[in-house]
Formats: sequence, structure tokens, C-alpha cells
Amino acid sequence: MKIAYFVNQYPGISHSFIRREIQALERRGVDVERFAIRPAADPVFSDEDTAEAAKTRHIVTASKSTLFLSICRTLSRRPLGALRAFADAMKHGRCSEAGLFRHLLYFGEALVLADWMANASTSHVHAHFGTNAAMIAMLATRLGDVSYSVTVHGPEEFEKPAAIALREKVERAAFVIAISQYGAAQLKKLTAPAAWAKIKIVHCGVEKDFFEVDAVAPPKDARFVCVGRLCAEKGQIDLIHAVKKVRARIPGISLSLIGDGPMRPAIEAAIEESGLGSAVSVDGWKSPTDVRAAILGARAFVLPSYAEGLPVSIMEALSLRRPVISTYIAGIPELIANGGCGWLTPAGDVEAIAAAMEAAARADDAALTAMAEEGFRRVTARHDIDREVAKLARHFEDAVETRA
Repeated sequence: MKIAYFVNQYPGISHSFIRREIQALERRGVDVERFAIRPAADPVFSDEDTAEAAKTRHIVTASKSTLFLSICRTLSRRPLGALRAFADAMKHGRCSEAGLFRHLLYFGEALVLADWMANASTSHVHAHFGTNAAMIAMLATRLGDVSYSVTVHGPEEFEKPAAIALREKVERAAFVIAISQYGAAQLKKLTAPAAWAKIKIVHCGVEKDFFEVDAVAPPKDARFVCVGRLCAEKGQIDLIHAVKKVRARIPGISLSLIGDGPMRPAIEAAIEESGLGSAVSVDGWKSPTDVRAAILGARAFVLPSYAEGLPVSIMEALSLRRPVISTYIAGIPELIANGGCGWLTPAGDVEAIAAAMEAAARADDAALTAMAEEGFRRVTARHDIDREVAKLARHFEDAVETRA
């Protein structure tokens, strides 16, 4: 079985879960072609992502002659399909936030993708995220003998479903992956019951090298780490205010923010205004090895998000036996039991975040170890990459057989 993966940006430091998924499929003998609209904007830190970049064809970096020839080949092979794809693109462009011109570009990118898939003899294309990549993959099915599927992560797709034609993307897909029960429920809410059988749950996974790390006792110091893109959805400014509150009672508290993004200037300003320059550091993106060391060096992992799907960083922290402080949103409570393997707070509640951080700092060793082991048990049971990808591979096989 030969399939294509299609993503907006790939590979990227925040999309390691896609790389893990592809690699796990290849371990099962699935032949995977990697296609993307563009390279990731964030820097590449790991050797694995460097290798993935070499295996990936990007549309926007291809030469004009390459794109022109691909478009011409698809138009000559599938003129009627091209007309149908163009009509679809214009229909969706009229009612979308992206507009007609952007959908005209999607149509052109679909022509290129269809040619590349035909040349690679792929029988199915899978997109990650239900936004522009899913639209291009859906249009490409008008242009060749392929089926398509999509993994919908949230929260972006659920905030503007009509503007991205999410309902039609679900109904036209061979199947749709939700990464949590919450995500599956959101897709059901948007679609007719007749389409619900297409909605499958496959969790994002963690590699075995996380699970196989020897248990390391958490430090006595009140050191915390947060890993994630510095953006409004992650709530890091609330975390700064929480640290200020806790510092009055635990002067030695410290926090490392690993990541980068559009909120970095605001976060750095909040740190300066709070007088926390010696307690909170913004450390930018780090290599996987450095991230792992930072998590192991922390007493607990914290991610006070306002909007999420189900963060892979939480899974990684639990797999390294660190309790997690996060929020009661989306799929997070499906993994974290409040008081069992961490603390859950209402999103945006600075007092509750501060109380949870203080509880983690003051917890005795036995209590913290028990929470760590419970988190490890939960994540290994639900998020083993090879077990989850086995489910995904079966869905691909069914789609290819049905298409044939």
C-alpha cells in the first residue's frame, strides 16, 4: 500500500507527531510519500526532521517550470475532473474567510498535488489539519483515482467550521480522524448522523524511547517547565502572573518557557513588568534532547491553555513521569485525572494555576511519585505510537480497498 501525506508546513518542530506517525506507518510496511505546501517557518533542530525535509516535496519551493508542467499534465489527463475541482474551489471560495483568489491558488496546488501523486502511484492521500491542506487534498480527489482522509486536531477547525467547509470535507472523505473523544463529538455536532461512521478516533502517539527512559526522581526545587508555541491559545501570560503569586510564598520558584511565537514580545514584557527576570526564562525552541532534559529537570510540567486539541507535550511529560498542570478544556481531561496524575484548573484562572503550582512544589515525594506513575500508566495505555498507528493503517487499508 502506497499513500501520500499532505500538510501545510512540514517538517516542523511543533509537528513532531506527524513525523512519528509516518515513521510508525513505515515500520509497518506502508510506503509513504511526503508532500507539503511549504517548509516549516520554525527552525529545524532534530536530525530526524532534517532527514524528513529531504524526503518531502514542497509546492511553493518547486521551480516554475516544474509547477507548470505538473499543471499541464493534470489538465490533459483529467479535463473534466479539473472543471469539477475548479467549480468546487470557487464554490467554497465564495463563502470562506480565505476568499476566491486563495481558493484559485488551492485549485492550482491541487493540480500539482494530483500530478505528483499520479507519478508516485499513490492510492490515497491523508491531510493533517482540516484547513487549507484538507481543501487541496479534497480537490485533488477530483483529479485522480485516489481517496482522501484528514486528521482534525482542533481547536482552529472547530472555531470556524463553515468558513473552511469542514462539514463537506468530512462528508467527502473516506474517513476522518479525531485525536480525542472531544474532537469526535465536535465533528458529530457539525455533520449529519449518516456521516458519523466515518469519524474514527486515533490518538497522537509517543515513541517508545520516551517510555523506556529510567525513572528519574523529580528535583526538590520548585522548578517548572512549559513547552509550546508562544501564542494566545497557550495562556503563558497567565502563567507569568501565577508565578508572581506563588513567589511570595515560595521565593525559589522558577519557570522555563520553551518555544517561540507571536506572543513572545508580550510575554517578555509581562516578565519584566512582574519583576520576574531572575525566575522566568524564555528559552526559545530547543532540540528534542534538550526538551527531554528540561522536563526531567522540572518538578512538574505546566500548560495553562485556553484552546487545544490534546497536546503532545503533555503526553511526553507524563511518559517521563512528571505530573502535569493544565486546564479543563477539549481532550485534556481525557488523559489527565485531576489529583491522579496532575492538576486541572479552569482556563484563565490565575489563582487556580498558582494554587496548583504551589501544591506541586509542596507535595511530598511519595505523593508526587504516585502521581508520576499514574500519569505514566495512562499515557502508555492510550498513546503508544505503534498501537495507535496500527488503527490508522487499518483505516487506510479499508479506504484503498473501497476505492479499488
